Amino acid sequence: QVQLVESGGGLVQAGASLRLSCEASGRGFSSFAMGWFRQAPGKEREFVASITWSGFHTAYADAVKGRFTISRDNNNPSVFLQMNSLKSEDTAVYYCAAAGSRSYSYAPKQVREFSTWGQGTQVTVSS
Repeated sequence: QVQLVESGGGLVQAGASLRLSCEASGRGFSSFAMGWFRQAPGKEREFVASITWSGFHTAYADAVKGRFTISRDNNNPSVFLQMNSLKSEDTAVYYCAAAGSRSYSYAPKQVREFSTWGQGTQVTVSS
């Protein structure tokens, strides 16, 4: 079982950048697809980005394509989300998640495909 801890959130102005980190501990990280999701107040948790175990395949929500980049470091078990050109609508709690129930050849996007979640980190973008 892998444990996940997010960091890097904060309060920034529109147009700024933030880099979220998710440190993993426990077994299996290097074989898991990983993802980032977010949840704004009063809204459902939504997909942001994901990456396969190898890093070869990635997927992004349309709302963040071209602005956000997901990456991972299997040697120092972590996954990152570089967020550029932030907008007020990006304000949410961001969650890191591991798709550990099976092996994925593609970058998963559904909440149900992810079995382990971090506690979340708040990102607030002021306009």
